[in-house]
Amino acid sequence: MVGHTGRLVTDHEIDSEGRGTSFRAGDLLFSKLRPYLAKSWVANRDGEALGDIHVYRPVDEMCSRYLGYLLLSSFFLEQVNASTYGTKMPRANWDFIKTIEVWAPDFDTQRRIADYLDRETATIDALIEKQRRLLVVLLERRREAIRAAVFGSNEACLNADPLEALPEGWRRAKLRHVATMHTGHTPSRSKPEYWEDASIPWFTLADVWQLRPGTRKYLGETKSRISPLGLENSAAELLPKGTVVLSRTASVGFTGIMPRAMATSQDYWNWVCGPQLCPEFLWNVFRAMKSDFDSLKAGSTHKTIYQADAAALQIPLPPVQTQQAIVDHLDRETAKIDALIAKAERFIELAQERRAALITAAVTGQIEIPT
Repeated sequence: MVGHTGRLVTDHEIDSEGRGTSFRAGDLLFSKLRPYLAKSWVANRDGEALGDIHVYRPVDEMCSRYLGYLLLSSFFLEQVNASTYGTKMPRANWDFIKTIEVWAPDFDTQRRIADYLDRETATIDALIEKQRRLLVVLLERRREAIRAAVFGSNEACLNADPLEALPEGWRRAKLRHVATMHTGHTPSRSKPEYWEDASIPWFTLADVWQLRPGTRKYLGETKSRISPLGLENSAAELLPKGTVVLSRTASVGFTGIMPRAMATSQDYWNWVCGPQLCPEFLWNVFRAMKSDFDSLKAGSTHKTIYQADAAALQIPLPPVQTQQAIVDHLDRETAKIDALIAKAERFIELAQERRAALITAAVTGQIEIPT
């Protein structure tokens, strides 16, 4: 079930051996696990629900589609969310849900509200989908612009190995020959003194969200810090300003630059660039290589880039002056694209808010429904 939409993406035919809850067409399915995700569906066929799914069967005087919208309303969800039990995996309780009082006009009015919301949400959803398609195009345009710039041309990117088609004056370089590779570490949690009076920024997976969009060049504030004593008594290192980080565990292939001396957890490979390599250029190279990093992921429990693979990385290496020119060019070009991306994302955000507000207003009797 897709959150906040009332839609079902896929279902599965399995032999449940009666372990699930049977439902029939017209029943409502609601995910009781993390109800703030607002996953619900009005069944259009018979079936069986497994796992943390409530099945609600409307009484005769209630319209299934109307109730389906009610389950998506903030009026309903806010009350359910406030009643959940469990911290890490909050769940809704039917004993509470069944006490929620809802607006229940006559059946014809319910159906008219559902028809109205079907039309209005379909229009909003079409606009959202159009912007999402635009986002795909813009993200690909940004990726292509970065790859073309760091490999020297669009033609080089068409080559099976872009490093084989570099411009004259550029060379293929092993990264470890032009930068020093480091990793990070986590000081012992059993030593409070390693975490008290902490002054050293410590970049961990809790901070990787900063890098996910692929637009942030310099690392921001870290969620955690370590003390000089913690640094001294662990394998963590205080790395210099300009160090380029690359996430290597779980969230793989996200990159940024240290704006000041910092340390990281063991979830990052960190490169201190030598005189032949500009950190901002390497950051762009890493952005261009995101799909390559995805292919390097290995491991069963947690995907990671192993040290041998990281140490074997090769990059395009133009003269330093050319590197800086490429960085300046990409700053200008990607800024234009990123502005369009931000505009599309904002449109989607506002449209989703409009959709949610419209549903809530309609199922609580706050707006007059056209006849």
